[in-house]
Amino acid sequence: MLRAIGALGLALLGAALLAVALPAGASTRPDLPKTITITVGAPASSQPIPAGFLGLSFEYWAVPDYAGPNPRRLNPVFLQLIRNLTGPAPVLRIGGDTTDDTWWPTAGARKPAGIVYSLTRGWIATIGALANKLGARLILGIDLEADSSQVAAAEARALIAGIGRQRVEALELGNEPELYNAFEWGFSGAPGRPAGWDFAGFDGDFARIGAALPHVPLAGPVVGQPNWFGYTGRFLSDQPRVRIATLHRYPLQQCFLQPTQIKYPSITHLLAPANSRGLADSVAKSVIAAHARHDTLRIDEMNTLSCGVVPSVTDSFASALWSLDALFEMARVGVDGVNLHSYPGASSQLFTFTRLHGGWRAVVEPAYYGLALFAQAAPPGARLLKLAGTGVPGIKLWATRAPGGTLRVVVINEGARARRLAVRAPAGAAGPGALERLEAPGITATGRVTLAGQHFGAATGRLVGARRTSTVALSRDGYVFEVPAASAALLTVG
Repeated sequence: MLRAIGALGLALLGAALLAVALPAGASTRPDLPKTITITVGAPASSQPIPAGFLGLSFEYWAVPDYAGPNPRRLNPVFLQLIRNLTGPAPVLRIGGDTTDDTWWPTAGARKPAGIVYSLTRGWIATIGALANKLGARLILGIDLEADSSQVAAAEARALIAGIGRQRVEALELGNEPELYNAFEWGFSGAPGRPAGWDFAGFDGDFARIGAALPHVPLAGPVVGQPNWFGYTGRFLSDQPRVRIATLHRYPLQQCFLQPTQIKYPSITHLLAPANSRGLADSVAKSVIAAHARHDTLRIDEMNTLSCGVVPSVTDSFASALWSLDALFEMARVGVDGVNLHSYPGASSQLFTFTRLHGGWRAVVEPAYYGLALFAQAAPPGARLLKLAGTGVPGIKLWATRAPGGTLRVVVINEGARARRLAVRAPAGAAGPGALERLEAPGITATGRVTLAGQHFGAATGRLVGARRTSTVALSRDGYVFEVPAASAALLTVG
């Protein structure tokens, strides 16, 4: 009888017998390891994703560079790229190194030694126009390093008058004050504070200069070094006008480190658990301290690299996978918002713009695609869900349920081989799921990144091209699908 079946029949019969012999959920492909079974459970203990969770941060001079010099004709591609990530009423932070290097020229005050930039009415008008177009809430950096109540108050008044009080979420006094006594202030030739200056000195300076500012909420301590994170609770107790606690987090830095250290830039280090989960764990106690006082806590400056230039890491597709995972990790520990920092020329900039024949064109970097997938997977009000079956090296898993009931599961495969997953949804989930992928030619790729088969158009800032998704049926083993090496996938049910 077997002879009568023929070669094709034998092949079909063999496949059928193999399918019967395989246990449920097992893979028929020899290159795939054993199927990973994930069970999605009840909501985690963390809070729902707050509105405005994902924001952006720009240096003062970067705003007119990105938005254009004319407040009445802002760069529409830039506006769209912000809207893609943040939705309505985004939280934008304006500051960074330029917080303490910028002033508003003040009658009767000598220009401080470390000042590099002078605010102009044009700059302020552009910031205000950007905020009004987006309905944005602004955290505005105010110079603390100048150690002058007069200078700080004049700058704050000029910004509020030019932008409008309704757009100012908070005034953020200073930037990374723990470094004031270690690095040159601007081009002054000397640090902004003496060698013995410490947290107590900062705390006193903040109170003294903060008292001179217009009566709007303040943000601080604007600290980036973990050895000062432990002061968060004390700082908030000492500074009752501070309503937004702000910290900075970067996984990598090239300066002052050896290549073997976990924070030294490499793709392997970027994707290490210490630089995503560990990064979030480092601020967890500060989150608790802020929430105990009914204050919010934002990581209002974050990106891949804080010091140095390593485009092979910061511009790689690995940065997309890292940014997606790092945002979920920050949400896990209860952080109220994260602002990704970008400015023209930065090694970790999110986008670049050029003007051609009167129009704007953008190049969107890989990290931005990871942010875009997070914005889709974790909308405001969504709850993180508990997962069982995690702990597989190289695989990161997250699940959310939106207020309307939609279930979303994110799988990040940082490894060098494809994996098969079986996702068992919680009770009530039914029907097929839609699967979309975040992909690139490889983990080191610096271009040709796609999200659901699409890319962000240079002239529009919107996703263009044919949208590619696949349907995943609900089987007895759950939703079963493969995730290629060095890629991410989003499964949406409901």
